Amino acid sequence: MVVNIHLSSRVTDLLTQQQIPFQVIEIPLSEDKKPIRQLEELLTAQGLAPQSVVRSVVFKGENTGFCLLAVAGGGRADWALLRAHLGERKCRMAEYDEVPEATGYVVGAVPPIALPAGLTVLVDGSVASYETVVIGSGVLGYALALQSADLLQCLSGKARGQFVKA
Repeated sequence: MVVNIHLSSRVTDLLTQQQIPFQVIEIPLSEDKKPIRQLEELLTAQGLAPQSVVRSVVFKGENTGFCLLAVAGGGRADWALLRAHLGERKCRMAEYDEVPEATGYVVGAVPPIALPAGLTVLVDGSVASYETVVIGSGVLGYALALQSADLLQCLSGKARGQFVKA
């Protein structure tokens, strides 16, 4: 549900600093502290497209180290495109315990912005497909809704392309 609460994280600090408006969305956690799986229903009830969630997919290249792919919709990463873009022979998904090490955030809260300086970020073209997008807030149990144009502004300077299977 969209709530009027004050949520403080590196993500909200960055958005506030850049004067980018956002809404906080509370995502109820299950008993095992994982976000509920009915996120699509929750977003639909808020008038947001379920496909507008920008997933932050963390993977590791053999030579380039950790990389984050920001992708909206249900698209799946195209490993051949990612390897070609990075000049890698091999890439793999980051392990669960490697995600906080690479991003500074726990799985389920990883945003595509406010990341460590050395982390390579790739932005899939699907992010621009939605007027409003939903991203990780940096805090488990909360997401942020903002205009995709504003998110893309925050991601200026990051590599953009088509990195998902058509």
